[in-house]
Amino acid sequence: MYASFFLNRRWAAWAYPGIAVIIGGAVYIVQVKVWINQWFKEFFDLIQKALAEPGAVQLGEFFGFLATFGQIAGIYIVVAVLLGFFTKHWIFRWRTAMNNFYMERWQRLRHIEGAAQRVQEDTRLFANYMENVGSGFVDAVLTLIAFLPILWMLSREVTELPWIGAVDHSLIYVAVLFALFGTVVLAVVGIKLPGLEFRNQRVEAAYRKELVYGEDHEERADLPTAAELFGNVRRNYFRLFLHYMYFDIAKWSYLQFGILVPYIALAPTIVAGVITFGVLQQILHAFSQVETSFQFLVRSWTLIVELISVYKRLRAFEAALQEEEGATLASRG
Repeated sequence: MYASFFLNRRWAAWAYPGIAVIIGGAVYIVQVKVWINQWFKEFFDLIQKALAEPGAVQLGEFFGFLATFGQIAGIYIVVAVLLGFFTKHWIFRWRTAMNNFYMERWQRLRHIEGAAQRVQEDTRLFANYMENVGSGFVDAVLTLIAFLPILWMLSREVTELPWIGAVDHSLIYVAVLFALFGTVVLAVVGIKLPGLEFRNQRVEAAYRKELVYGEDHEERADLPTAAELFGNVRRNYFRLFLHYMYFDIAKWSYLQFGILVPYIALAPTIVAGVITFGVLQQILHAFSQVETSFQFLVRSWTLIVELISVYKRLRAFEAALQEEEGATLASRG
């Protein structure tokens, strides 16, 4: 999965320069988010001024702020689209490297159960999940690096926390503790999902394989056999549905309550009237960026579960290949 791309001279021109391009683009996108965060403060302070003092803000000044946002958003769109385009090509090269590695050993792999699915389907899924999970992880880390200092500074504006009192840099602690709480809860609730996803692919592969044999051999894929194999698929899916129901209840309850968390933390500060509307919006935006980054595992848990399942299947596949190669060398010895 990794050596075929990152330790292969053929793909060296794509592997490491590609990572540099992806990280560089992600850094720039995060910087754009920082500019937008500052824009939030200035724009909403302008709105507060306009509403409090009629005529204090000129129409041209107001539209000037909107034009500035349009410029920032335009740059963001261009960079994000080009980065996404490049990332998809980079990931497909990785998939190609895996595909070539397996196909060069196909004569030894073809006898392993589900070999065709591992080479075609699992390499495709692995590439897709790595793109989504990997890009999300890089973005989360870079966003934290950029916005933690901002939230640290903005926390000076927060006078106290409800029921607790004054706490230095309180918003940082609220974001970290709430994200940690959600990560632990969802990890516990979804602990069985990777194993069920792994088993799901096995029962699906067994059913598909029998149907493929049935296309060429009349004695295969008879009704009782197909019914038994599909029964295995059905039972595993029903277990998946049940566990995902528990997981979704916990996940969406946590995320919906999370919308209120910054407002609860800021309640004494808002009621005391010690910050402007622009500063409030800047704090909420920065808090959202930091909280979302800390919640990477929570928000990506379903994808991570599926990635773990694919990884386990490919590792088992490669382990079978290593055993085959070891047996071949032993017989020659």
